[in-house]
Amino acid sequence: MEQTKIFLNESEMPRQWYNLAADLPTPLQPPLGPDGKPVSPDMLAPVFPMNLIEQEVSAERWIDIPEEVLALLSKWRPSPLHRAYALEKALGTPAKIYYKNESVSPPGSHKPNTAVPQAWYNKQFGIKKLTTETGAGQWGSALAFACALVGLECKVYMVRISFDQKPFRKLMMQTWGATCIASPSSQTDPGRGILAKMPDTPGSLGIAISEAIWEAVMDKKAETRYSLGSVLNHVMLHQTIIGLEAKKQLEKAGVKKVDIVIGCAGGGSNFAGLSFPFVADKINGAKIDIIPVEPSSCPTMTKAPFVYDHGDTAKMTPLLPMYSLGHDFIPPPIHAGGLRYHGMAPLVSQAIVEGLLTPRAIHQLECYEAAVFFAKTEGIICAPETSHAIAAVIQEAKKAKEEGKEKVILFNMSGHGLMDLTGYEKFFAGQLVDYALPEEEIKKSLQAIEGLPKPSMAKTGKW
Repeated sequence: MEQTKIFLNESEMPRQWYNLAADLPTPLQPPLGPDGKPVSPDMLAPVFPMNLIEQEVSAERWIDIPEEVLALLSKWRPSPLHRAYALEKALGTPAKIYYKNESVSPPGSHKPNTAVPQAWYNKQFGIKKLTTETGAGQWGSALAFACALVGLECKVYMVRISFDQKPFRKLMMQTWGATCIASPSSQTDPGRGILAKMPDTPGSLGIAISEAIWEAVMDKKAETRYSLGSVLNHVMLHQTIIGLEAKKQLEKAGVKKVDIVIGCAGGGSNFAGLSFPFVADKINGAKIDIIPVEPSSCPTMTKAPFVYDHGDTAKMTPLLPMYSLGHDFIPPPIHAGGLRYHGMAPLVSQAIVEGLLTPRAIHQLECYEAAVFFAKTEGIICAPETSHAIAAVIQEAKKAKEEGKEKVILFNMSGHGLMDLTGYEKFFAGQLVDYALPEEEIKKSLQAIEGLPKPSMAKTGKW
């Protein structure tokens, strides 16, 4: 019998996270305040606990994972690495396809990899409540789960369109003890302001972030902090446990070289988690194609400029150097809610500028077709977000067949879609359409960042 799953023992879990910031050939440019000057760590203190701020600004290559955090992660980690034999056979490709199965976590996605340590570090710092935003609901579910494990109160602002489309995510959060409300809401100044201007808005991650941060910083007792599920450096850091495990598992499977690494990308966390350890290999001379995949309707990496922009609509975050469609951008209500963010993680963005990554945008109908094909071959019904990675895998596997090359393709199965079946229902009913964001809309949304500082497109030119 062919070995379809490669496991690690709990004793083989990585004991350290990998920090790409230590190895980027061109260092990250700093976040900026409203005055255009670099933000100091203490300026972030009302939003994040200092122990996470230290990770955010760290230039250390390896950061130890606390034993208490490892014990919590071991509830589902290490996650299995699968060989997609059935998918390979159905495609008739010479490529060997492997995927890291992050759907095995209790909330069903990769998100707890950072939710658990963030909740733990906040608890250690004396924080009693976390606020956050969520798009498709996977991050909100993960943070609710993590807060339940460590004993923190949790409040989640969920993008309105996803709140309506994905009611079972809200129920998951409630089961773990969290409060989940639709964003924009009437409970915060940013939410009230948006509703006054656009009462029928589907919402956006940028708006939900503003609401969550506002509630955190308005706590006069300073017992509330904000938690972000993507974009920031410490989030990317925590997720690298995925790629570090995958490396050990590929070695067990006898794989000496990976040719292509793929992940879907909204804010960048699951993609970074799998790919950053391989980006380090590429920096050190390995020949690997590393592909972040996004929706054509929200083409942050493939059509947006590299700019300084706020991470939220109300401009409560510092200015970050990233690819962005503008903090006022309201994305079309596609079903891949986790990929509707206006910006991209600074670490991912700088790696794109450097030429280490090759971003790709795919329409949602092709993604759903790929998801159904994957379900019929490998058996897993994937999240709409994950379908973007699978669509790119199928493209690359077909290319390998045309070229007659035996390539090794690795991708991240970032989450299951069992809470997202309404999207599949609409796909089967023919109610979904492709939507390519017009250039005029991009130009309009970018008006919000005119006059802001401009980052340098600094790169070594090696890739």
